[in-house]
Amino acid sequence: MKRSEINAVIKKFEKLMDDCCFKLPPYLSFTKDEWAEKSHEYDEIRDCELGWDVTDYGEGHFDTLGLALITIRNGKLGDSQYAKPYAEKIMMCDSGQVSPMHYHENKVEDIINRGGNDIIFTFYNADRTRVHRQEDGREIFEKDLVNDVLIYKDGRHYKVKAGEPVRIHNGESITLVPYQYHEFIIPEGGPSLIGEVSAVNDDHTDNYFYEPLGRFPTIEEDEPAYRVLCTEYPKAKD
Repeated sequence: MKRSEINAVIKKFEKLMDDCCFKLPPYLSFTKDEWAEKSHEYDEIRDCELGWDVTDYGEGHFDTLGLALITIRNGKLGDSQYAKPYAEKIMMCDSGQVSPMHYHENKVEDIINRGGNDIIFTFYNADRTRVHRQEDGREIFEKDLVNDVLIYKDGRHYKVKAGEPVRIHNGESITLVPYQYHEFIIPEGGPSLIGEVSAVNDDHTDNYFYEPLGRFPTIEEDEPAYRVLCTEYPKAKD
């Protein structure tokens, strides 16, 4: 992605949050120069990769396959220094954009429609008796195209057919459990502001995409960064 594209996405994201009266912690507006002056007091932000995150999954077509998000709080698996057993994100996904099919082995998460457009989910169970071999040789579980999927939606438990669309309106939420394939798309009408409350999030090891995808973009620096991404923090000032 071009840096100018990332900058434009973040500015649109900020406007959506303002429109929905969603306020952010101060560190999310620190410049790179300000971050260079920050001491180890801010190590939790650096080490747990809190902050801005814009991804095209390494595919180069953000308009149809992309997501903008902020990790606001998170722990770190296996590190007692950061003992939070939970995480929180806020995300923007725009009309026509897909968050692609994947499951988690460990994470339980609630996805909440905080405002803006609807969210349309598609679900499958992961068939833990069959292996799906990806083009790069990695093996994950196959999608179960036959059996119904148990849905947990705002305290209501019910089943839908595999692949049946489930629409989430403003204020509604859905709970995603381990080994549950999920994908969502935003319909025509503008972006959706999406909340996520979950167990500790590990984007490096606990995302099992049905088709092999990257997690972070390759950035072409065509203009200065408007915000510092969560993977770009300078080292702590001693």
